[in-house]
Amino acid sequence: MKTMVSCSRTVLLAALATGLVAIAGPLAAQQPAVNPSPPSQPPVPQAAQPGAGPGSQAPGGPAAQAPTPPPSWQLGRPENEAAVKLAPVPALPIATALDKLPNAKLKLPKGFNIEVFAAGLTNARSLRVDDKGNVFVSTRVLDRVYAVTDKNGKKEVKTLATGLNSPNGIALHNGTLYIAEINKISKIDNIADRLDNPPKPTVIYDDLPSDAPHGWKFLTVGPDNKLYFNVGAPCNICMPSDRHAQIRRINLDGSGMEVVARGIRQIVGMDWHPSLKQLYFTENQRDWLSEDQPNDKLNRVTNPGKDNFGFPYCAGGDLPDPQFGWGRSCDEFTRPLAQLGPHSAPLGMRFYTGKLFPAQYRNAVFIARHGSWNKSKKIGGDVVVAKLNPDGTVKSTEPFITGFIVDNNYIGRPVDMEWLKDGSMLLSDDYNGAVYRITYGPQRVSMAR
Repeated sequence: MKTMVSCSRTVLLAALATGLVAIAGPLAAQQPAVNPSPPSQPPVPQAAQPGAGPGSQAPGGPAAQAPTPPPSWQLGRPENEAAVKLAPVPALPIATALDKLPNAKLKLPKGFNIEVFAAGLTNARSLRVDDKGNVFVSTRVLDRVYAVTDKNGKKEVKTLATGLNSPNGIALHNGTLYIAEINKISKIDNIADRLDNPPKPTVIYDDLPSDAPHGWKFLTVGPDNKLYFNVGAPCNICMPSDRHAQIRRINLDGSGMEVVARGIRQIVGMDWHPSLKQLYFTENQRDWLSEDQPNDKLNRVTNPGKDNFGFPYCAGGDLPDPQFGWGRSCDEFTRPLAQLGPHSAPLGMRFYTGKLFPAQYRNAVFIARHGSWNKSKKIGGDVVVAKLNPDGTVKSTEPFITGFIVDNNYIGRPVDMEWLKDGSMLLSDDYNGAVYRITYGPQRVSMAR
């Protein structure tokens, strides 16, 4: 069976790389979770891969009957030999087998350990943990949300919902699971008691654009008990409408929408400062400007309703856009707290408030950099930690987990992190469909929470 899976994945990856086939149906062989009972999972279809959109359909389909625009990620691409070789990195079509995961190749500071928490979670993205230790895992290029539960010391993977439209954003509050799709937000009440027979999510808010490019969302609950989420710019670079490139908040029942901040290209990670109660978020900047500009950013909202972070006029906090920046200055806009590297794709971020890690990490920000595609020599593919000053500004940024890039190729791509009750970190990897656990101190055999 392992040989069959390996061969299937090799054939599929080769097909994806050359663009000759579209993955249309489920594969019979699926990889298990750690101590698993995994749900049936479809492979990642070609149409759902990063950058898929108008002009990205497989040959022979309906789009072949007439010329179509190029996919959105190509907007602004220079027509030179180096640029045309670059494209978004596709997800693996099925999750990587447990014994093939790269955790042993990853590097951490002295005293830290990394192990596999769960495997077999194709396209694992955002993470949330409830009071009972159940771990909820979203997807972006699939249509589902998972739960990883512990039954008598064994991990079980359950599928809570399917048929969703890029359900990247999830949040938990008072036992309710909130799910953010591209064009709506829904909820499942009392989710921990309904894991074996979850109902269909109830829609609470749907006044949202339906654009697929940058349409996926991150979702968090603020200190004010409101839901916060992003509405991305529907493009690489463009003048967004009044409904795009912003952070919104709504009440828990979906009412009372307010725009919190504008001028934001795309967010895939947000969290709240433990004492200042200010919203921090990562932001991905535009492509095709150059290999070394602009820098992706770490931002914070200090003036809700007034902050504007510069898109599309200013990129990286210091670079006027050559198309939209004429007559504007970057000084007009809210400055980033830190620049996180060109095209490094910072996604999930969390403040550390636990006690397992050494004191130097208390209230620091851990950031998963998914890794670049719009750069010949890849950067990112790591987790960095930003240590802060008492006023919430960034004092330093340093590596925490490295090794996801080997010989300019990805062996994994970190997405999001969350904390277990004991202070250990969970880290998702959508490239391999896995969740890792990071601990400090003598390595433990068990995965006790």
